[in-house]
Amino acid sequence: MNDGTRSEGLVADIPGRPGRDAVVIGGGLAGITAALALADAGVRVTLLEGRPRLGGLAFSFQRGDLTVDNGQHVYLRCCTAYRWFLDRIEAAALAPLQNRLDVPVLDVDKPEGRRLGRLRRDALPVPLHLGRSLATYPHLSLAERARVGRAALALQGLDLADPTLDTQDFGSWLTAHGQSARAVEALWDLVGVATLNAVAGDASLGLAAMVFKTGLLSDPGAADIGWARVPLGELHDRLARKALDSAGVRTEVRTRVTSISTDENGRWSVQVPGETLTAGAVVLAVPQREAHDLLPAGALDEPESLLRIGTAPILNVHVIYDRKVLDKPFFAALGTPVQWVFDRTDASGLRAGQYLALSQSAAHDEIDEPVAVLRERYLPELERLLPGTRGAEVKDFFVTRERTATFAPAPGVGRLRPGARTKAPGLYLAGAWTATGWPATMESAVRSGVSAADAALAALGRPRPRHLFDVEEAA
Repeated sequence: MNDGTRSEGLVADIPGRPGRDAVVIGGGLAGITAALALADAGVRVTLLEGRPRLGGLAFSFQRGDLTVDNGQHVYLRCCTAYRWFLDRIEAAALAPLQNRLDVPVLDVDKPEGRRLGRLRRDALPVPLHLGRSLATYPHLSLAERARVGRAALALQGLDLADPTLDTQDFGSWLTAHGQSARAVEALWDLVGVATLNAVAGDASLGLAAMVFKTGLLSDPGAADIGWARVPLGELHDRLARKALDSAGVRTEVRTRVTSISTDENGRWSVQVPGETLTAGAVVLAVPQREAHDLLPAGALDEPESLLRIGTAPILNVHVIYDRKVLDKPFFAALGTPVQWVFDRTDASGLRAGQYLALSQSAAHDEIDEPVAVLRERYLPELERLLPGTRGAEVKDFFVTRERTATFAPAPGVGRLRPGARTKAPGLYLAGAWTATGWPATMESAVRSGVSAADAALAALGRPRPRHLFDVEEAA
């Protein structure tokens, strides 16, 4: 409760149904998913979140009359778990997918009028669905395009279950398969940096192969892009909380957990300021370092491995112009520090002018730069990319920073990521950083919540809800 008072215990034993109650710690996508799945199976659930809102790192805030997302988040058609989540909270219509993959790519080093290329698919089977787009992609030479095709076929042949892939870096693999520095910049990193939050040379081959095989080489429509046409808070806080309330979950924000432990009967005690909660199961859906600090002794063989999972930052640059300067919903850029630019005008509630959001992944060198420095760097770059900005007035310029936006997908990270089950009966882990097989995405977060709920339901003797997204539990 927001007023700090509690008229009753947050979790009470259910007469005749011992152990069929759970506490979920963490109100990001992983925690929300786990709570919904458990509640749908008849478990009494309390969800605890230390922040004043739900949604984790995919949230919104007010800046004057604007509703601002902390960063641009997108998903792909192949993100079936996140799509299930949107359906479950009745939000799918607010975050629609493209009818067909179409990514405008502007190369600032080319003369105006010849800068635009497109990555798009046809209604043909894999891999022919990308054939025409690749054959006409103007940002690579004919020879580079041919070598990209051969590398894509080699990627398709990799076995994602091979643990040795996680020991190699993607950049070295690309070089060994004939990819030029230009091909890496104009294609592989264009996609990879946005999805992995790392350049190819810093990324695990296993995770990179998973992204490209699943997103581009599994199904013709797999890479079609979806994004919220409303503020993220509308989805991940308001509608998520409405779904939780309807499912009977008791949700407590501004409630930080200080410790968890078991009693002599194997029930869990969750300590929050001023109260101890009890439950038959606990799902720990918090970042890896916070999870490390809360884990009881013996829960993992090597709990210190969680501290070796690195983090990677994302910087978002927000620019409000007095007029419309971009006629596309988004584009990607080459030959400039600018990576991806999205039009957030309507979603933010801006009534005059245009609001552009620049999403800058793997921003290690810029994450702590002063706003004035970033303004001097990025406004001229936008003028180079978008002629319409050259006579426009900048009404506002600000940045949002997520210094630990994702786990770092470095080679070797796979062996550090734990599965949903721990060695402590009744304690489960969730979060995009757990062993989902995916990089740190909204998809990975939802999958982890499903896996944790599945494991908890099995231990609690509860049947799996029929409508629950069908995903194999990460081992």
